Amino acid sequence: MSNKPIFVATHPRACSTAFERVFMTQRDTLQCVHEPFGDAFYFGPERLSVRYEQDQKARAESGFENSTYKTIFDNIMKENEEGKRIFIKDITHYLSPPDGKPASIAPSLMQVKRGVGTNGSNPLTDIANGSKGSETNGAVEKSPPYPYATEAEPGNPTVVPTEILNKFHFAFLIRHPKHSIPSYWRCTIPPLDAITGFYNFMPSEAGYDEQRRLFDYLRSCGQIGPKLAGQDGEQKSGVADICVIDADDLLDNPSAILEQFCKSVGIEYSPSMLNWDNEEDHTQAKEAFEKWKGFHEDAINSTELKP
Repeated sequence: MSNKPIFVATHPRACSTAFERVFMTQRDTLQCVHEPFGDAFYFGPERLSVRYEQDQKARAESGFENSTYKTIFDNIMKENEEGKRIFIKDITHYLSPPDGKPASIAPSLMQVKRGVGTNGSNPLTDIANGSKGSETNGAVEKSPPYPYATEAEPGNPTVVPTEILNKFHFAFLIRHPKHSIPSYWRCTIPPLDAITGFYNFMPSEAGYDEQRRLFDYLRSCGQIGPKLAGQDGEQKSGVADICVIDADDLLDNPSAILEQFCKSVGIEYSPSMLNWDNEEDHTQAKEAFEKWKGFHEDAINSTELKP
């Protein structure tokens, strides 16, 4: 079984933060990283979203104005210094240009793509060692920054080189849009918009198109499949099962779904993972979810995952 960092790719309002809380209880063996790539997507010099394009003050006040895709990978590497397995939960469309626009590699990751620091010795250290000494790690500030003056990879719908995508064990979490879209819309209108800072609903942030295109790409290049999670049989070495969780199934039968998920990604399952009603778990969650205020209140105030 692969020990690659786990990347749970999802779209907004898919019950993904409640799902993440399950694995935040495993502090001894897992290092959870909560939605890191939104920093670059919305605020940094390689930003892909236009949400804050005309609001330089908001970008500066976010604290992520200088965050590139490479600095985020660097920070993930630092999270791994204790030797725990990394567990990332993030929004898939943070890795892709909005509205189906063609993707090219993020400037800060171009040197990694050229082969610097990609010898496979450590999946995260290799990324971090890719380029040094550049103030913005290769990103050139212009407004808007996208499209980049960089090359594209055929078929790759993201701004992340395939060499880097291949260093992660991907699984997918989805939810029916009849639930997720109204939930997201409520975060962009009064009174919640004053807390979230998202003052208009942008259909491009629904995330379903990007989710499907990344899934199809990883499958086409052999990073996931053909074996389905839960099926008997051996999977090829270094290849992840096809693991797609429907949030409705998760909410209906959390213990069974999580047990199968853990088996698929190589985590030891325990029923105790489904309860986090203690001060240490609540403190950890409040700190981790602080940067996306207004989006995670239900997950922060929850105590367990049950039908």
